[in-house]
Amino acid sequence: MWTSVTSRIGTCLMISLIISKPVDSRNNGVALHAAERSVVPMNMHVRQFVKDYIRDNNEILCIVRRRSKYAFRVIDSVLTHYGLPKEMKYLAVIESELNPKALSAVGARGPWQLMPETAQELGLNVTPDWDERMLYGKSTAAAAKYLRDLYSEFGDWLLVLAAYNSGPAPVYRAIRKSGSRNFWCLEKYLPAESRDHVKKFIASHYYFEGNGGVTTLTRTEWAAYMDHVHPSPQRLIPGTANAQYASF
Repeated sequence: MWTSVTSRIGTCLMISLIISKPVDSRNNGVALHAAERSVVPMNMHVRQFVKDYIRDNNEILCIVRRRSKYAFRVIDSVLTHYGLPKEMKYLAVIESELNPKALSAVGARGPWQLMPETAQELGLNVTPDWDERMLYGKSTAAAAKYLRDLYSEFGDWLLVLAAYNSGPAPVYRAIRKSGSRNFWCLEKYLPAESRDHVKKFIASHYYFEGNGGVTTLTRTEWAAYMDHVHPSPQRLIPGTANAQYASF
């Protein structure tokens, strides 16, 4: 049986293994030994944040994990339908703790914390009597459309996560100021909330998965990692692990 104690111990052990070989993407370096090739490296600039976040939020993460079975099943199905990585479901974890009734002070609602106007533009009914933002399936479909559009703009999942929080304009501004599209190079130009939003997502991903993935690395980091774990000719074959970058 899964318990908060065993989860905490197991998660800490996995994170300790992963951060022992951190990657600094500003130098485009991903150092992996043969025995570690199944471990997706964690960027050195987020490793302490991840450890602290999981430690400080372990209780609520345990609660979310216990109630996630139904929500994740629905969300996984919808994200797959829209061709998005299933791991994007962890965005709903940090947005609302998977609470379909979550309501922010500014009016964002549901598991994906969609604003009324945005939700309506994405095809949801939002009225005083019926609010589809509270439905896992419909709200995930709306969020998936928006995430897909953001990926078409930015081509990098970390930038997508930042833009989901702040809107595209602050991300473009950070790109201009930094002269880079690498999240770790431009993050200091983003609003603090957006910087932390991306890092909370990475932490939640590691908490639930025990590892990183296509949505926790920059595009360059992921390509470098895949070069180590797959022969180059396989990198763009649909259905391989990095197809989420290659197929868009």
